[in-house]
Amino acid sequence: MKITPLHSWDVTPKEAAEIQRNLSRTLDLRDGLRLDNIRTVAGVDNAYSGRGRAAIAYAVVVILSFPTLEVIETRAQVQPVTFPYVPGLLSFREGPAVVAAFEQVENRPDVILFDAQGIAHPRRFGAAAHLGLVLGLPSIGCAKSRLIGEYAEPGDTFGDRSPLRIDGEAVGAAVRTRPGHTPLFVSPGNRVSIETAIAITLACCRDGRFMPEPTRLADRLAAIAKRDGTIGFGAR
Repeated sequence: MKITPLHSWDVTPKEAAEIQRNLSRTLDLRDGLRLDNIRTVAGVDNAYSGRGRAAIAYAVVVILSFPTLEVIETRAQVQPVTFPYVPGLLSFREGPAVVAAFEQVENRPDVILFDAQGIAHPRRFGAAAHLGLVLGLPSIGCAKSRLIGEYAEPGDTFGDRSPLRIDGEAVGAAVRTRPGHTPLFVSPGNRVSIETAIAITLACCRDGRFMPEPTRLADRLAAIAKRDGTIGFGAR
């Protein structure tokens, strides 16, 4: 994929927060796709080794067919981490490696699922929103935990959900993907509405698992890349 940079990644935390505030105004949360028109989905996740200036990022992108969720392509990028860990600025830590992995992708996905926040973020610009905008693709945040906002516990049946709100504004939902488990926090990133983000996420869940398949597979492959320290991925 050819990707046009929107900004430098070599910035201070203060500059990064300002970039988030400015770019958040450019997000389009109208639906840019319909469920029945989706043919491919991507999952993204990162693993890390080392600390401080010795930290290394292992970013993985998995492309799957939709709705069958068969793996079409996997790509990965291993590179040094140049940005410190700062809550709310995760995209600046993960972004460079994720973008580099997407630059290798041959099968452009219709939508991307991130193990991260979308607009459920203090500046309405979590990593799923930020990287969706940078990559120019619809994106969804599927976070295992809540960063910000209030919600009521959803019912315990698959697909039950309750709104996640910040100052009364709905920014996503707590969604039950696995009965008896904590909810998944789903929020739109870019070019997708809350309801469509939920529908796509639920359509990507399999076999009673908590995480949708795209991000679950990306998480597993990132752990393998970290363990082996090598990259052996590609198109199938």
